[in-house]
Amino acid sequence: MTTRWAVLGAGGQLGRSATGLLRAGRPGHALAAAFAHAELDVGDEAAVARAIAALRGRADVVLNAAAFTWVDRCESEPETAERINAAGPSALARACAEAGLRLVHVSTDYVFDGEARRPYTEEAATGPRSVYGRSKLAGERAVLSAGPGALVARTCWVFGPGRNFVRTILEAALARRAAGDTTPLRVVDDQFGSPTYARDLAEALVALVERGATGLYHVANRGVATWWEVARESLDRAGLQDHAILRVRTSEFPRPAPRPAFSALDCSKAARIGVRLRGWREAVAAYLGSEESPLAPAGGNLA
Repeated sequence: MTTRWAVLGAGGQLGRSATGLLRAGRPGHALAAAFAHAELDVGDEAAVARAIAALRGRADVVLNAAAFTWVDRCESEPETAERINAAGPSALARACAEAGLRLVHVSTDYVFDGEARRPYTEEAATGPRSVYGRSKLAGERAVLSAGPGALVARTCWVFGPGRNFVRTILEAALARRAAGDTTPLRVVDDQFGSPTYARDLAEALVALVERGATGLYHVANRGVATWWEVARESLDRAGLQDHAILRVRTSEFPRPAPRPAFSALDCSKAARIGVRLRGWREAVAAYLGSEESPLAPAGGNLA
């Protein structure tokens, strides 16, 4: 029996990875529908209700990869963050329950306060310090309370097709090299997280559904890193070992929204049912070797 998926937020990193995976014909799964933000605003309750009702009989699982992820803009646009990240998932969960569709909702490490010194488990106390984190926490709680069959997956520091930290670092280094500028890059080295390749995340979500997982799970590539370490690994893998990167503190880059100092995720719960992602360094290498990489001709050859 084939599990039919509908993907919301299909234009984002995870959404593009999930639709690509499902279109490629993963055994036992198929893509029934995909909605980018322009086609379906998750914050529009009436539109969501209509779209989900139309999926009855056509889809089995709805993946909500849509979110208002501009963390700093959330501070100045809290109503938008609430509408898309909290009220939207709540309405979506109710619509899926009414239509008999299973919902897979993606949340974030920003629900934590960042004061931990070891990776957060699903049972760890939350304490978001930003509008983005608070809105995402409200959204995941609404999804989990709407019905027993929903799956909420928290993830961290995603990179994949589209704009992301790895691409930004590589482009900055190449632009400086082309201009003959030897000034080192400056990257934060006092924030710790779990870098996650969107393709690996998409595959893990499908695997969790295959295993009948419900409730809350942490899903990220293995290991803990700082942004500086991700930048260094990315440049080294791209053959830019000679480009220097200075380690700097978060305080040197004041931003409207506070970032968790430590938000790495403990994914052992998923591992116990056979869903275990590769290490983050391997994931960076896989991303840089993929068609969606900034190193690929279609992505803008950096060689």
